[in-house]
Amino acid sequence: MIKLNLPVLFAEKGIRVADADRMSKLGRSTLYRMYNNEVTRIDFETLNELCKLLDCKPGDIILYEEDDPSEDN
Repeated sequence: MIKLNLPVLFAEKGIRVADADRMSKLGRSTLYRMYNNEVTRIDFETLNELCKLLDCKPGDIILYEEDDPSEDN
């Protein structure tokens, strides 16, 4: 499963979603969906904007976790 690490990164930087909305070109609803891992895709422009905002690399934002086979049912 692929997840976005935004809650951790925002906390480390002391940024709230409302702050990120003001500080970036990304919309608040987009940021909330990404923050809550409710997105199914992310484009490079959005990823680039997050990297600039958080001063990080894409690998810091995107995490891969093994799927839990027990959750398939």
